[in-house]
Amino acid sequence: MDKGRLKELQAFSKRTGIHIKNMELLNHAFVHRSSTNESHCQNNERLEFLGDSVLGVVCASYLYKALPDFAEGDLAKIKSVVVSEKALAPVAIELGIDKLLILGHGEEMSGGRKKDAILADCMEAVIAAIYLDQGYKTAEAYILSFLTKSVDEVLSKGLKDYKTLLQEYLQKKDKICPKYEVIGSSGPEHAKVFEVVVVLGDKKIGPAEGKNKKEAEQNAAKMALDSLK
Repeated sequence: MDKGRLKELQAFSKRTGIHIKNMELLNHAFVHRSSTNESHCQNNERLEFLGDSVLGVVCASYLYKALPDFAEGDLAKIKSVVVSEKALAPVAIELGIDKLLILGHGEEMSGGRKKDAILADCMEAVIAAIYLDQGYKTAEAYILSFLTKSVDEVLSKGLKDYKTLLQEYLQKKDKICPKYEVIGSSGPEHAKVFEVVVVLGDKKIGPAEGKNKKEAEQNAAKMALDSLK
């Protein structure tokens, strides 16, 4: 690793308030699969896999303790929103993760540095790097530094999900029942990305991406709402 890259990683570490010892591990977290052949480095997908699980445990534990009067279904709805790509991507940009990504030439040229899916995946890989380097408690503190704000925002807006909001909007306006169509998927089995469109009569809106069909449908419903309104 050259000195310039090391300084960038040290600056990131300082911004997060976490003094990571293994800078090679942290650098690994920023290596997108598109750059594997060009950089000859292992990509961050394994770290992403681990970070996703750590994020899930921290989020579930926090919601369980912070919201004792909420039913399981409501806790699941909140969790699905605050760990989604749409929630994680803005945090990644705020922390400067978009500038630290190592992308292949094709992904760079197609705007990969600003794609929610890539930013969110990198956030999870960074969580894994922090967990492996500093342990669970430090990773938990890092996650809670942005997660609690996201939870508060969800609670202030109410628990209705985008699919419900879209259905209610259409029932009042056009009496159309939205349908969701999976048009494709990509990536390895442990990190698949699904593409979904919303079908409104003879009109299709999308596609939107998600790590599972439910998340992709929610993202597509939000896209449809934004488009219609």
